[in-house]
Amino acid sequence: MKADVVLANPAPLGLLGFGLTTILLNLANANQYTSLAPVLSMGIFYGGIAQIIAGIMEFRKGNTFGTVAFTSYGLFWLTFAGIFLIPGMGGFLDATANNALGYYLFFWGLFTLMMFVGTLRKNGALMAVFGTLFILFFLLAIGKWENISPTSDLAIATGYEGVLCGLTAFYTAAAEVLNDAYGRSVLPLWPVKPKM
Repeated sequence: MKADVVLANPAPLGLLGFGLTTILLNLANANQYTSLAPVLSMGIFYGGIAQIIAGIMEFRKGNTFGTVAFTSYGLFWLTFAGIFLIPGMGGFLDATANNALGYYLFFWGLFTLMMFVGTLRKNGALMAVFGTLFILFFLLAIGKWENISPTSDLAIATGYEGVLCGLTAFYTAAAEVLNDAYGRSVLPLWPVKPKM
């Protein structure tokens, strides 16, 4: 008889790919630097490809939520990088392009709201990740629709909200790695108690 294969938890990989890339982008949004090269490179390789790999691994484990989340956000980062890197897709200086990018961000926010509802059956740490991400996408969309200056107080506050979002993902990944390594709750995830 074949022994059951124990699979590693791919969620920390996906959460770190998402979290660190989100922090990097939103430090730029908070006007801490202007070069998008590190963000786009991270977006392709760690935020994009690593999350897609984590999503495929979640599929293998039978985790629908993890599959949809990591694969989708991995593809978000690839499309985000593509907007800036593929010739003919850039040009975000005019109002029409900002309007289109606003809708792009709005629909990712709508998707994130749906995923946030899914976290209500998971744990408090994931609720914080998806809750702050939902807020971030809508703030970014409003910023594009209103043509907010990148140096405005709203744009900088949005950037710091995005850094907070990335840090919640980093925390959740760290908790999952350390709790697994030590075999106990080193960092709490605040699991949702099942209803009786």
